[in-house]
Amino acid sequence: MSTIKRMLNSRFGFFTFAVILFWLKTYTSYLIDFDLGVSGAMQQFILFINPLATTVILFSIAFYFSKPKSAYIALFVVYFALSVLLFANILYYREFTDFITINTILGAKNIANGIGASTFAMIRLQDLLYWLDFVILLVVLLSKKIPVSMDPRLTKKRSAVATTILGVTLFAGNLTLAESDRPQLLLRTFDRNYIVKYLGLNFFTAYDGYQTAQANQIKASADESDMENVFNFVHDHYAAPDKDKFGIAKGRNVIYIHLESFQQFLLDYELEDENGEKHEVTPFLNSIYHGNDSYSFKNAFHQVGQGKTSDSEMLLENSLFGLPQGGAFSSVGSTNTFESATKILHSQQDYTSAVFHGNVGSFWNRDDTYKSLGIDYFFDSGYYEFTDENTLEYGMKDKIFFQQSIQYLEQLPQPFYTKFITVSNHFPYPLDEENIDIPAATTGDATIDNYFVTAHYLDQAVKEFFDYLKETGLYDNSVIVLYGDHYGISNARNKTLAPLLGKDPAEWTDYDNAMLQRVPVIYHVPGVTDGGIQDTFGGQVDMLPTLLHLLGVNTQDYAFMGTDLLSKDHDQNVTFRNGNVVTPEYTIIGSTVYDTDSGEVIGNISDLPEDQKEEIQAIKDKANTQLSTSDSILQSDLLRFYTPEGMKDFNRADYNYQNQMERLQEVNAELGENSTSLIQQNNGESTVPMYQTDAPELQDQDETTSSDEGNSSQDEGATDNPDTEPSDEAE
Repeated sequence: MSTIKRMLNSRFGFFTFAVILFWLKTYTSYLIDFDLGVSGAMQQFILFINPLATTVILFSIAFYFSKPKSAYIALFVVYFALSVLLFANILYYREFTDFITINTILGAKNIANGIGASTFAMIRLQDLLYWLDFVILLVVLLSKKIPVSMDPRLTKKRSAVATTILGVTLFAGNLTLAESDRPQLLLRTFDRNYIVKYLGLNFFTAYDGYQTAQANQIKASADESDMENVFNFVHDHYAAPDKDKFGIAKGRNVIYIHLESFQQFLLDYELEDENGEKHEVTPFLNSIYHGNDSYSFKNAFHQVGQGKTSDSEMLLENSLFGLPQGGAFSSVGSTNTFESATKILHSQQDYTSAVFHGNVGSFWNRDDTYKSLGIDYFFDSGYYEFTDENTLEYGMKDKIFFQQSIQYLEQLPQPFYTKFITVSNHFPYPLDEENIDIPAATTGDATIDNYFVTAHYLDQAVKEFFDYLKETGLYDNSVIVLYGDHYGISNARNKTLAPLLGKDPAEWTDYDNAMLQRVPVIYHVPGVTDGGIQDTFGGQVDMLPTLLHLLGVNTQDYAFMGTDLLSKDHDQNVTFRNGNVVTPEYTIIGSTVYDTDSGEVIGNISDLPEDQKEEIQAIKDKANTQLSTSDSILQSDLLRFYTPEGMKDFNRADYNYQNQMERLQEVNAELGENSTSLIQQNNGESTVPMYQTDAPELQDQDETTSSDEGNSSQDEGATDNPDTEPSDEAE
């Protein structure tokens, strides 16, 4: 004990004690909270030592302060900052199964408004242990009962330099071991897991900062010649449309319905309660999915990265992937040039565009990015009437959201291109008792259990919206695209979910995680009879070319990374943002290859027969080319150097999302009888009263008042709480 006290009373001893505490805390977090795919004794050893080097380097900063008090303060500041970084990554990983990047941090202001209670939902009791070490350090230093004091001796600069050199030497050894197990680690991977697994979380953050700075430099140095590689990829990758389906929806309205956090396994799923009774989770969506008037894809995968929902929008609107770090909307949405769906349809067929979202417009920088995409109208939380009863953390409940959106939809000139972004089926899946219509699951994990409940509510909300479209006649003149934006249950929870899917958690693999990334992709085209469920493999990057071909727009001149899902030439290799690939034959996760049909492990790439190894490597190379081409477009803003034939000029400064209702009414008034809006087709009478919903939040409204105010555009959907501030309540 006296030896320990003497050690803690020296500055170097206290420093060593702090290093050991933080090292062990970081290693513990690797084992408990991160799924880094560690295998073999070498990787286990590297994982154990990788926090040490960067911890020594960063903590050595304290030795550069010669005065004792300043040195100890510096040590605690660094210790606290690294603890915050570690804990923030733990919480982030629990939801996103990914690590925080510099672009994510820089874009935090664009997502902060939409995050609150979900963060607290990710905190666990065990998390107190991640702060216990910091408390121990303070107690050891400040408690009068423990005779430890600051070392009053001045630190020589050469001691500080020597400590830093020690850290660098340790890192060199760590890197050597990492390179021996994973050659060219920093040059040939899209997967952040590898960097954290081999070199540690602190190094990853620093390396990501370096890459971010490099990316900014790349954009500044890009020129028109850089488009050559893009054109080569697009030309080789292009898939001509199916002649029988090309243009079958030409001139129709486009209505995207964004199924928040909705995974494919929910379709046709029957949840069994404690009494053995089965409950169909999504009966209405099932009927659309199976209909002959729908082109439905059962092997469609989301391809989002850290941008989650906003990345899905980047894929849908531009056929481009999100960025390898951060969210593309937050990083480049305000500055880049895009060949978006809205710009193309406005240029080719004079479409009006609008997005509806019952959340703050700044969330994921949408209010700025949509201007760059050329979206005419954006109805965010400021255009909805919020109360405590109709609001969830991420915005307005879906049934109320659709009902209140109608007042704006009916004013839009046709044909229109619209997107409705729902939020009720969003983590952590809260829903008040009066809206619950089926029992929750009983896994013991509230996130999984409630997921089925909120998905059922979403299904009901979509049905009510479809009923309105049919009642008003919009249905027959529209193509309705329903899609899941990303996973709802993260990989960290999939083993708990496994029994509900008839799987053994003990046998759950990375292959199973990959298969759960399937999301609904449904093109519902009223009147067609040759639809049905397609076996084709594809991803969100393929959705825009598919839609444009249905609308009769040739996509050969556009820089799309995807291909038409309905084309016989469609590329069925599905690339994930981290470089993993799924094809009808193979599922390639890191260096492990699975048989896609059976899920059986074929082997490690390096151990495969030479001909099969070459086949797999060709698939991986093609996936990396697709990702790198997309990244070059976004990171270098290459589309500023290219204007496709027929594309009109767009200036983001011309877009303003204020007073939009008044502007629409003015447009319709100027057009008079030539107006193509739904309200004009209804002889100037609002269609809002036609919208039928069983939302309990609206049942206590005075029906007479609701009917009398049917022609009022701003009051429809409002509750009887006149003091509610829409924008603030949404946040």
